[in-house]
Amino acid sequence: MSAPRRDRRLHLNVNVLQSGLFNSAWRAPDGDPHAAFSVEHYIVAARIAEASKLDALFLADTPVLGPDIRQRPEYALEPTVILGAVAARTSRIGLIGTVSSTYNEPYDIARRFAALDHLSRGRAGLNVVTTAGPAPARNFGLDREPERAERYRRAGEFTEVVTGLFDSWEDGALVGDAAGRRFADIARIHAVDHEGEFFRVRGPLNTPRPPQGRPVLVQAGGSAGGRELAAGHAEAVFSAAQTLEEAHTYASALRARAGELGRDPERLLVLPGLSTVVAGSRDEALERWHRLTSLVPLDLGLSRLAGMLGLDPADLDPDKELPWHLLGPVEEQRASHGFYATATALARREKLTPRQLIGRLGGSSGHRLIVGGPEEVADSIEEWFTTGAADGFNLMPDVVPSGLTAFCEHVLPELRRRGLFRRDYEGHTLREHFGLDRPPRRERTGRSVPPTAVA
Repeated sequence: MSAPRRDRRLHLNVNVLQSGLFNSAWRAPDGDPHAAFSVEHYIVAARIAEASKLDALFLADTPVLGPDIRQRPEYALEPTVILGAVAARTSRIGLIGTVSSTYNEPYDIARRFAALDHLSRGRAGLNVVTTAGPAPARNFGLDREPERAERYRRAGEFTEVVTGLFDSWEDGALVGDAAGRRFADIARIHAVDHEGEFFRVRGPLNTPRPPQGRPVLVQAGGSAGGRELAAGHAEAVFSAAQTLEEAHTYASALRARAGELGRDPERLLVLPGLSTVVAGSRDEALERWHRLTSLVPLDLGLSRLAGMLGLDPADLDPDKELPWHLLGPVEEQRASHGFYATATALARREKLTPRQLIGRLGGSSGHRLIVGGPEEVADSIEEWFTTGAADGFNLMPDVVPSGLTAFCEHVLPELRRRGLFRRDYEGHTLREHFGLDRPPRRERTGRSVPPTAVA
C-alpha cells in the first residue's frame, strides 16, 4: 500500500445520471420521469453542487438509444449543449462533458470544448472515452464496430490532435489593437498539420487558446487500453473499485505507468465512482435503499447486469450463483472490462446471486455503493482518501436532485468538521479546483498561418 501524498485536497464531483443512479429513480416519489430531457434538471443539480462547493458537474454520454428505454431513461441530451446552458446559470462549478473518440472528429470536439472553456471562463473538462457495440457503429454508417485495440489507438491519436488544436494559438495571439487595426497576430497562430493513422487535420483552431490553456483532460475506463490512455494523457481519471485494496492497486499501477511515460504521477488525480444512498441516519438510508431497489423491475435489473457481464439475460437465474462457466477472463470480454471485473469480483467475494448483486450495484452501475448516515459515509470517504486509495470521488446520487441534496446537507458538514473538504472555492477555474497548473503551450512543428489563410 503506497503512502498518501502530502498537501492533498479531497475532490468531489457529481455525476448526474438522468434522474439518478438507480434504474428506478424516475419512479421514486421525489423523482421526475422527464428530468433527462430538461435542461433545468441539470441546472438545479449544478446550482446545488456549486452552493456546496463541489469541484465539478460531470455528464456521461453514449451515442445510441439503448434497449432499456422501455423501462428507464437513458442518455439523451448532448453534454456540451447541456453544459453550455449550465455555464450561463452558474459561476464556479466545473463542467466536465464526455465525448466518444470513436465517433467524433478532433477538430469539432476541440472547437466545442474551447468554446465551453471561453464561455465558462475556464471551467471546462473533456472526458475522452471509446464506444463499443454494433448499435453505435450502425448509427455512424459502419457495418461493424472497430476492434478494441483500434478504438484505443484512435483515442490516443484523437487526444493528441485535440490538445494540439487547443495549443494552435499562442497566449497573446489575440491582440485586439483597435488603433493599430490589428486584431490577431498571425505569426502566433499555428497550423497543426497532423497526418496519422486515423486523422488528417490541418488546423489551426478558429478560437484563441482556452482560458485554462487546455480544458482539463479526463478519462474514464478500467481496461488495459483505458489505463494506457489515462496514463499517457489524462489529468483526472474516473475509475471503478469496490474495495480499498482494488483502489490502491489501480491507483499505484496507473501512476507507475504515467511515470514510465515521462509524466509526473503526482499530478494525476484518481477519482473512483461512488454511488450513494444517504439520509440523516443509517436506518433512514436503508429504508430509502430498500424502497428504490423494490421499484427496479427484475427483468430490467437482469438485462443491465447481463449486458455488463456480456451474457444473455436468460443465462441469469436471479436466485442462483452467477453462471461462472460462461464468464471467462476479462481480456476476452467485449463489454466494459472495468465494470466486468468489479462486478464479478464483488459477486465472487460475497457469493452474491444476480438479484443480490443488482441491489449492491445500485441498479447495475458497477461502482461501489454506500448506504448510510453522515458519519458512516464520511468514515469511508476519509479512509479511502487519507490512505491514498483515492484523491476524491465522482459521486452518483441515488435520485437527483434529492440524493445530491441529502449528501450535501448530511455528509459535507461532517467532512468539513474533519477538515477534509473545502468551505469555499479558492479559485475560479476547474484547474484551480483540482489543484492543477495551467499547462504551458506545447511547441509543435506546425507552420505559422500565412495572412492569405485568413478571410
